[in-house]
Amino acid sequence: MAPAKRRNVSSAKTTEKSVKAVKIDLISKVDGILESRKHANDVFDIFEVLESEKEKDVLSAVSACSKLFCTLLERKELFMGKLPGEDEALSGEYSAEEKYHMFMRHRYNSCVEMLLEHLSHEAHGVKESALSCLMKFAAGEGQHPLEDLDWTEHYSFPRELLQSVVERLLSKTADNSLLISRFQEFLEMEDVRFYVMSSIRDAVGRVMEKNKGAVMPVYQSNVFTLMSNISLPSQESELTNFMVKQEAKHEDWKAAKLNEHKRVFERMWLGFLKYKLPSNMYKKVLVILHDSILPHMSKPTLMIDFLTAAYEVGGAISLLALNGLFVLIHQHNLDYPDFYKKLYNLLEPSVFHVKYRARFFHLANLFLSSSHLPVYLVAAFVKRLARLALTAPPTALLIVLPFIYNLIRRHPSCRVLIHKPSTEDEPLEDPYLMDEEDPAQCCALESSLWEIKTLQKHYHPDVAKAAMLINTPLSQQEDDISEVLEITTYELMERDLKQSKLKSVALEFEIATQLLKGGGDVLGQHFCLE
Repeated sequence: MAPAKRRNVSSAKTTEKSVKAVKIDLISKVDGILESRKHANDVFDIFEVLESEKEKDVLSAVSACSKLFCTLLERKELFMGKLPGEDEALSGEYSAEEKYHMFMRHRYNSCVEMLLEHLSHEAHGVKESALSCLMKFAAGEGQHPLEDLDWTEHYSFPRELLQSVVERLLSKTADNSLLISRFQEFLEMEDVRFYVMSSIRDAVGRVMEKNKGAVMPVYQSNVFTLMSNISLPSQESELTNFMVKQEAKHEDWKAAKLNEHKRVFERMWLGFLKYKLPSNMYKKVLVILHDSILPHMSKPTLMIDFLTAAYEVGGAISLLALNGLFVLIHQHNLDYPDFYKKLYNLLEPSVFHVKYRARFFHLANLFLSSSHLPVYLVAAFVKRLARLALTAPPTALLIVLPFIYNLIRRHPSCRVLIHKPSTEDEPLEDPYLMDEEDPAQCCALESSLWEIKTLQKHYHPDVAKAAMLINTPLSQQEDDISEVLEITTYELMERDLKQSKLKSVALEFEIATQLLKGGGDVLGQHFCLE
C-alpha cells in the first residue's frame, strides 16, 4: 500500500507543478504582449488555456485575460467606434497602429464571448471568476468607451455588455441563484442597478413572448431571484455610488435620477408579473410585495391585475393576494368592491386545518377591524364562521368564538343575531344560505347564532365554556386572540393535563375471579339461553 500512496502524492505534486507552470507561462505571455506588439499572437495561446477542461487552468487564464484587456482598455489600445470585419481590416487602407487596435479589439470581443459562455460552466468557481472579469471589463469600458460618445441618453455606460451578462444570468435551464447572489454586490452601484433593471425588462418580454407566455419555472425563478435582490434608495441624495463616473452632464443622466429608477423598477416588475407564474412563485412575490415592491412604485394600483390573478390560485396564495389588495385599498385609495366578497368565499372548512390558519385569522381580524363596515356584511361573516364552527376542531374553536364575539362588540347592530326571538317547542328553519357566495344575499341578519348554543354542549370543556359567554352580556373590551392563534392540539392537551388535578373516585366493583363468572351470570344477563 505504501508505494501506491507515494505514487498518489507524486501525482498530486506533478499536477500542482503543472498548474503552477501554466500560470507562470500565462503571466509571461501577458507581460510579453503588453511590452511588445510583436507578441500579439500569443493571445491565442491564452485563449486556448481559457477553453481548457481543467478548472484551475481556466481560472489562471481568466485572470490573465483580466489583466491583459483591462490594461489595453486603460491604454486605449483597443479600436474605438464601429469595428470593421477582420478581412476588411487587413485589406483596407489602415495604418499599422489602427490594424493592431482592430486586431486586439476583435480578440477582446472573442474573450468576452468566451467569458459569457463560462457563466454556464460546470464549476462554480469558474462562473464567479468569469463574472468578476466581465464586470471589470464593464468598468473599464465605462471609463474608456469603445463607442463614439454621441449617445443622447446613456452616455458612456457599457449597456450592451451588461445586457449580455444579465441574459446569461437568466438561464432557461440552470438554477443560477448562487451566481446571482455573487452578482448582488454590483447591484449596489446605482448605474449598474438602473441598467440591470432595464435589461431584465427587455429580456423577460422577449423570452416570454417567444415562449408564448407559457410557464418557464427555471427561467422565471432566476428572474425573480435577481429582481428580489434589487432594492432602491429612499432619497435621491443617496444616489452616490456609480461604477461609471459621468463628469459631463451627470445631472441629465437618467441613471442619476431616483424617479427614473422607480419608473424602470415599476416597468420591470409589471413586465414580469403580467405572465403566468409557477404556483410556488406567487407566494414568494406576495410575501415581499408590500415591503419591497409597492413602496417603490409610482402607481402601486397597477398591481391589481396580478393580485386578482394570484387570488384565483387558491389557498394561502389567495389570502396573501387579499393582503396586497387591502394595502392598496387603505394606503393607495384603491376602489375594489369585491374585496370582502372574495374574503368571505375563503371561509371554508379547510381553513381550520391548514398551516396558515393563524395568518388567516390575523389578517381577517385586520381586514374586519373597521367599525364602518355595513352590518349585513359583518353579520354574514359572523354567521358563516358560526356554521363552520360546528365541524371545527377544538383548537380552531378557541380562535373562532372570541373572533365572533369581537366582531359583535365592534358592530353592536349584530347583537340581533344573539337575541333573535325563537320558539323552543317548534323547530325553525334557518333562513341563512350557506352556499350563497355574495354576503349581501345570504340572509344572515334574518338568522340567529344557534350554532354557538349547540357548542355549549361540546365535549371539550374549554370550548363549552367559551360558548357559554353568549348567554351573558358581552363586555366592551375585545378578547386578545393573538395568544390562541398558534395553539396546537398537542399544546391544548398538555395544558389540560397540567391543569387537571387527580382526584380519588370511589368505585364499587367485584374482583373477577373467573372469566364470565365473576359478578354474576354475565351471559344470562345479555343473552337468552335455553
